[in-house]
Amino acid sequence: MINKAFLLFFLIVTAVQVQSQDRISAEQYIERYHAIAIRKMQEFKIPASITLAQGILESGSGNSALARQANNHFGIKCHRGWEGNTYYMDDDEKNECFRAYAFPEESFHDHSLFITLRPRYAGLFELDILDYTAWANGLSKAGYATNPRYPELLIRIIERHQLQQYDIQAMQVAEPIIAVTKDDPEAIEDHSFITINPSDFQVVGKSKNGRFIHQNNSRKLVFAREGDQIQSLAAEFDIYSWQIVKYNEFSKRENLKQGQIVYLEKKRRKSAEHTTHVFREGESMHAVAQLYGIRLERLYRLNNLQKGTRPSYGTAVQLR
Repeated sequence: MINKAFLLFFLIVTAVQVQSQDRISAEQYIERYHAIAIRKMQEFKIPASITLAQGILESGSGNSALARQANNHFGIKCHRGWEGNTYYMDDDEKNECFRAYAFPEESFHDHSLFITLRPRYAGLFELDILDYTAWANGLSKAGYATNPRYPELLIRIIERHQLQQYDIQAMQVAEPIIAVTKDDPEAIEDHSFITINPSDFQVVGKSKNGRFIHQNNSRKLVFAREGDQIQSLAAEFDIYSWQIVKYNEFSKRENLKQGQIVYLEKKRRKSAEHTTHVFREGESMHAVAQLYGIRLERLYRLNNLQKGTRPSYGTAVQLR
């Protein structure tokens, strides 16, 4: 007959071994998530080295309960207006609300949005994107963390694991984040667009051709493929060409680019989730309207801007 004390000891040791096997090292974390950090650097102009170092530091290389159970790698709390899933745990206060994500990449995307959309971090985007030391200190000065050693800890992680190599990779392999179409003299305005990973938006269905339908700001959209035309998309989704033109503020001869957002419904008058957007170099108001699912004319009105105005770099525009 098995001794109960021995059995209990065996079960405890086994549980510890399993838990230990489940843990990943910083090197494994970097291998698993460096491609996402590179992609977010290309989209949001935040150094991949900084993003990875913050993820390693704040999630314990992905081993924290928040990262494992809620896919939240950056300790982002719910904050006012959050309508997604939640996870509760003790932090500064008891039973605090944290954002929960379906996949880790959603956490990386939300982290980038968090820094990009808050005016107090606007000064970071004036720094050299390859100067991780300046970015680490800039985050601390902007109030990202209360620990006075936060910059030192980030820099130490970056240099120990040579994370700056991913910043260089992002700059070398990145296609332009803003693709500009100027070949239509009748265009309403320069229809620049911001390249976005389709996985950043919720999938809500499929077309008859098997194309995923996504949702943004409660409006259905698809991402254009190479060779797509407005007429072919209209036929695929059983709507009229003029509807696609109107919903997206396109010209009648709009040349769709691969990865471009195309709404299948009329966009909303304001963003339900986001308050402001900080303009980056090369962006247009049309690109921002598409990114947040807002009608272009309404975006101009919200910001008391004349049609055709392009805000300067670092300007925070209102989204609601």
